[in-house]
Amino acid sequence: MIEFKNITKRFGDKLVLNDVSHAMQTGKTNLIIGTSGSGKTVLQKCLVGLFEPDQGEIIYDGVSFTEMEDEQRKLLRQQIGMLFQGSALFDSMTVEDNVKFPLDMFTKDSESKKLKRVNEVLERVNLVASNKKYPSEISGGMKKRVGIARAIVLNPKYLFCDEPNSGLDPQTSMVIDKLIYDITKEFNTTTIINTHDMNSVMEIGDNILYMKNGKKEWTGNKKDIIFSENKNLNDFIFASEFLQGAKKLRMMEGK
Repeated sequence: MIEFKNITKRFGDKLVLNDVSHAMQTGKTNLIIGTSGSGKTVLQKCLVGLFEPDQGEIIYDGVSFTEMEDEQRKLLRQQIGMLFQGSALFDSMTVEDNVKFPLDMFTKDSESKKLKRVNEVLERVNLVASNKKYPSEISGGMKKRVGIARAIVLNPKYLFCDEPNSGLDPQTSMVIDKLIYDITKEFNTTTIINTHDMNSVMEIGDNILYMKNGKKEWTGNKKDIIFSENKNLNDFIFASEFLQGAKKLRMMEGK
């Protein structure tokens, strides 16, 4: 579990996060949603230590991340997997070398042991026999799966995903969502996902934090969201005619 209490962050005179508190649950897909400028990206960067909050506390499984020394933070970061918005693969490296990179950085395992682990995670994301391909030779969806394989190669306790479906078609997005969801359950990770994808919200939203203007506006899950009476949330979620129809249908089914 990752808890954060009363997190406040300013950049100059601009208040970006305003007294935000929430808990990200272990074994759940924890989604942070909101419009651009809502503070969700800054919040995620605070949680991994890329930004330091001006006030508040971040707690990883009962241990204060805020009070950790640099060496303690380095050790904790080895338990964190990151899936970046653009996959962030090294173009000059093969799929195999991209996935192996964290093992080269953080372990002293033998080459054979590292390659065994690489093949295990590539199999887990359905990319068997893609080892020697380069990022330029694979599709956007495959790049995302390579990014996921790299993110989980160190068996992280915590998995952070930034807009995992950005630039993908709806069918591929569903594949990525299911993969992240299944991995979360299988390995009991604490998974935090920043997303604009409302289909992801409806499909894998175990624990949802809706941000607006730097504040926590609403929390709940994918079932709660259908019956929410929060106007700002409804305006955000059900902006499209398709989702408006989905809400009406689910409300009718709930009666």
